[in-house]
Amino acid sequence: MTRAQSTTIGFTAILLWALLALFTVGTSPVPPLQLNALCFAIGGTIGLIWTGATGQFRALRGIPLPAWVLGVVGLCGYHALYFAALRRAPAAEAGLIAYLWPLLIVIFSGLLPGERLRPAHLMGAVLGFAGAALIILGGRSGYDPAYLDGYLLALTCALFWSGYSVLSRRFASVPTAAVTVFCLATSLISFLLHLGLETTAWPAEPLGWLSILALGLGPVGLAFYTWDVGVKRGDIQLLGVGSYAAPLLSTLALVLAGIAEPTWKIALAALLITGGAGLAARASFRGDVSS
Repeated sequence: MTRAQSTTIGFTAILLWALLALFTVGTSPVPPLQLNALCFAIGGTIGLIWTGATGQFRALRGIPLPAWVLGVVGLCGYHALYFAALRRAPAAEAGLIAYLWPLLIVIFSGLLPGERLRPAHLMGAVLGFAGAALIILGGRSGYDPAYLDGYLLALTCALFWSGYSVLSRRFASVPTAAVTVFCLATSLISFLLHLGLETTAWPAEPLGWLSILALGLGPVGLAFYTWDVGVKRGDIQLLGVGSYAAPLLSTLALVLAGIAEPTWKIALAALLITGGAGLAARASFRGDVSS
């Protein structure tokens, strides 16, 4: 599989994450950790079926302990911190801080062997962040010190996912099938946390169950497998900048579903994110040609 093919596969995760908000809306009143447990159980089941169909169960036996720790801590830690941040701070501001992870991926990727961080990568990431900020904040600004603990949790959340994504390159030899175990472990941990922290609630209508299934199959399932391929073998800097398209595409999905209204901010955000991705793509293309 070529670098370009792996990058393309990685981009499918971004497209799937763009549906996260749309599907999550339909899962009410299921609490976050219970929803996490259900979705990751579905995502892990997808992995079990795929691993069995491709005969890779034996490959799971040789996974080094650091890879296990990275996978479980990355998936479970990110989501636990994200939910905790949104409980302790306003969703818009906390969500924006958490969405520093694409920028951090671009910066941290420069530390990886064989990778070179170019100014255009960084400029593209900053433009993408500006576009994401416009979407997430919706014109609001200002941070309240009373929510400092929530902001710090959101920042830690961003560090967790960017660290997981970049360090995954260190375990490029570990098969993507290992994500199966990471998903199942995350489901189990989320379930145990749910029992101690939340009151169980189930969807009242079929739409709720369909939304949970859709989440588990896509944004909280298949997306983690394709992202694993992308960050291990693809252009991680281009994937980092391109990740800022997720909040834009998510908003567009909500607009098409009639849940959100189209605004000029969406159009401007599209220009910023597209421009940033274009800068990063051009830098990556020049780097491939010169090498």
